[in-house]
Amino acid sequence: MNELKNDRFIRALLKEPVDKTPIWMMRQAGRYLPEYRELRAQAGSFMNLCTNPELACEVTLQPLERFDFDAAILFSDILTIPDAMGLGLYFTEGEGPKFERPVRTGGDIDKLPIPDPEIELKYVMDAVRLIRKNLNGRVPLIGFSGSPWTLATYMVEGSSSKTFSKVKGLMFEQPLLMHKMLDKLAQSVASYLNAQIAAGAQAVMLFDTWGGSLGTEEYIEFSLRYAQQVRALLNTDINGQKVPTILFTKGGGQWLEAMADTGYDALGLDWQTDLKLARARVGGRVALQGNMDPITLYANPEVIKAKVGMILEKYGAGSGHVFNLGHGILPDINPEHVKAMVDAVHDLSAKYHQ
Repeated sequence: MNELKNDRFIRALLKEPVDKTPIWMMRQAGRYLPEYRELRAQAGSFMNLCTNPELACEVTLQPLERFDFDAAILFSDILTIPDAMGLGLYFTEGEGPKFERPVRTGGDIDKLPIPDPEIELKYVMDAVRLIRKNLNGRVPLIGFSGSPWTLATYMVEGSSSKTFSKVKGLMFEQPLLMHKMLDKLAQSVASYLNAQIAAGAQAVMLFDTWGGSLGTEEYIEFSLRYAQQVRALLNTDINGQKVPTILFTKGGGQWLEAMADTGYDALGLDWQTDLKLARARVGGRVALQGNMDPITLYANPEVIKAKVGMILEKYGAGSGHVFNLGHGILPDINPEHVKAMVDAVHDLSAKYHQ
């Protein structure tokens, strides 16, 4: 790790000693920053930002100019893979992502290609290379993908959903078709993450945003199984350096033991999961990331600092904790409140690492 000036984040994921608890934040490069909104307006659309490596690099680095984060996360979208499969991703203001050609039949699934990340998704790899160069060892760069199940939900529904009736309908009615689709997605996700690692990502995270919409049996069979398949296909040893892996299932707190068995180095926790209990359940096997309620950041800095203190106390002494929100930051949060959180984590955590 000699090229990293700050390797706290990597060390914590590997449960090695650190001087302070590291912190980064889901969606840290994004809409709560006025400089992001300015750049987004110049770019003309969200997809223009994502597909332009120079702009994606600029957005990735913006939060590091303001806050003392211990990691940068690639600015991209979880739906780049389905877009590269030819489904026609587009965004409508206030409604989120949609696909022109959703996947509904066996024929649709048969036609899905496994994208070549250095061809159809080369703009992402170019962004990773550029960000890594511009970071110049300041902090590690996190690469990421949506999980096979989460990608499948958008691909079958055609957009985000409250009930997931189409994708769950397919899963219950035609489980073999669903497995066929998820297997293709697992291969695509692994290939995508391996390309990010080869391009310079120093840790990777799998976002299973909608795994928590499933019952226990279905979660194990249709979500976790494919997260595990992705992990088994990852090349996480780069020139003798370990590339840590993080699995985050929103709403997955009841399945932590099963998640810890999949081979990921760390589990992301949402704010509904008790951090102290989570550490008791799995902490010996994996690091834990989380888990402040994003809504806390609407409160005044004193409240934020107190909440940070409570979360650090819940985890307790020793390494293996990466501070984060339990989900992404909301767009209308005051950036000064983010600074209060970051500074509080660094100020209050040193005593847990003596």
